[in-house]
Amino acid sequence: MALTRALTAAAAAEFVSLASFVPAALAWEPKKPVVFVIMAGEGGGADQMARLTQAIIDESQFSPHPFIPVNKGGGSGAEALI
Repeated sequence: MALTRALTAAAAAEFVSLASFVPAALAWEPKKPVVFVIMAGEGGGADQMARLTQAIIDESQFSPHPFIPVNKGGGSGAEALI
């Protein structure tokens, strides 16, 4: 019972901290095209998720600038860090 209360209190505290962060994140707008760097080759799961996110952003007009996915596979993701 005490553990449940502690977890509920922790979850509530996390929700309050995230709720205070959301308005600041929503106010952000890019000033130039945003490049998604995908740490995997084309056609994989990460590539599909990035392109789905790009399509949702474009269709919903969440940003005045395009979001561009760029695949940089190889080196266990090290190439994407450069």
